[in-house]
Amino acid sequence: MDIKDTARPLDGAGVSAFLRSLPVEPLLLGLGEARHFVRELGELRNEIFRHLVEHEGYRSFAIESDCLRGLVVDDYITTGAGALDDVMESGFSHGFGAIPANRDLVRWMRAYNEEHDEKLRFFGFDGPLEYWAESPRQALTALCALLDGPLPCTMETLDALLGPDERWTNEATVMDPSQSIGRSADAQRLRLIADDLVALLETQAPGLSTQDGERAALYGRTAVGLLRYHDGLADTSPTRVARASALRDAMMAANLRAAAEHGPVLVFTHNLHLQRTKSLMSFGDRQLEWWSAGAITETHLGDRYAFLASAFGTIGGDTPPSGTVEGLLSTLPWEHSLVDARRLAETVTEPAPRVSHDFAYFPLDPAQLDTIDGIIFLKEATALDWPSQ
Repeated sequence: MDIKDTARPLDGAGVSAFLRSLPVEPLLLGLGEARHFVRELGELRNEIFRHLVEHEGYRSFAIESDCLRGLVVDDYITTGAGALDDVMESGFSHGFGAIPANRDLVRWMRAYNEEHDEKLRFFGFDGPLEYWAESPRQALTALCALLDGPLPCTMETLDALLGPDERWTNEATVMDPSQSIGRSADAQRLRLIADDLVALLETQAPGLSTQDGERAALYGRTAVGLLRYHDGLADTSPTRVARASALRDAMMAANLRAAAEHGPVLVFTHNLHLQRTKSLMSFGDRQLEWWSAGAITETHLGDRYAFLASAFGTIGGDTPPSGTVEGLLSTLPWEHSLVDARRLAETVTEPAPRVSHDFAYFPLDPAQLDTIDGIIFLKEATALDWPSQ
C-alpha cells in the first residue's frame, strides 16, 4: 500500500469521512497538540470546529485550560457578559488567552450564539493547577453559595481553615514536599468538609436549576480534586510526581465526561493527555508512568471516544529525517493531511523514532500508531512565542 492511500487532504469533507469511518459517532473527539502554541494548528482547529458545528451537530468545545476560568468564557459566548479583552485575560490559564486563534474562536462562538437559539458551550477541562496548584477557596465557597443549609461548617470556619492563598500556591511544593500543606490538619479537615458538601449536593440536586446543578457539580469535583492533589504534593514517596500527574489527568477526564453530557464535544489538548497509552516521564534516575486522561476517558466511553493526534514536518527549522513517520508523511502532496493512523501503521515498515531539536515538540511514537484513530499532519508549522501567564 502506498502511503498516499492512507491519507486525504484535510478539509471539511475529510473530517466528515473520518467520522463515518469510526465504529460509532464519538461523544468526545480529541484533537491533539504535538506542541502547544502552533499558529497553523490553532487556525485549522477553528476550521474543523466550525465544520463540526455546521455539518455534524457539535455544540461544545473543550480546551486544556482552568475549568473554573472557563466559566467566564462560557458566560461570554452564551450571554455576552463582559468585554472580549477581559474574557481572554481572565477566562484562560497557561497563557492560552493570548493566542490569536483562541481569540478568533471565542469571537466566532459568540457571534454564532447571537444568531441561533441552540447555544454553543465552552469548557475548560484542566484543573486550576500546573505542577503546583491553586487554593480550593473558589471551588469550596462557590459550592457553599449554591447549597441550602445547614452546611458542614460556617463560612468563617472555612475561611480560617483555608488561610492565605499563598499557603496553597507555593511553587516550591513541586520539588519539596515539606513545603506543601496538603497533609496538614487544616487540609485534612477541608477534605472532610468537601466530601460532606458533595454529599449535600446530591441531596439537593433536584432543587437546583440546570445551570446551578452543573456548576455545583463542577465546584465539587474541583474542590475534591484540588485537595487530593495538594495531598499528593505532600507525599514523600518516590511516586509522588507520578501520583500527582495521574490525579491531574483524572480530573481532566471527569470534566470531559461532564462536558460530553451535552452532546458531541471537540476537545483540544496535548497529544499526551489524549493518548490511550500510559504517559511516561523521566524524573531523575526514575521512569514515572501513569494513565492519561484519554485512556481514563475511554474506559468510560469506549468507542464513543476518538483521538486525532497532530504531527508536524518542519517546525522552527527542525526538519524530520526521511526514515521517520513525520519524514514519510512529508512526502504527501498536500500541505495539510488527514491520515488514517491504523492503516498507516500497517503500511510503514519499522520507521525510526524522530528526535526533535525543538524541546516542546513531541514526535509521533511509531509503536503507538495503531492506538490512534487519525493524524492531522502539517508539512510546515510556525511555533509562536510562549506567552507570559
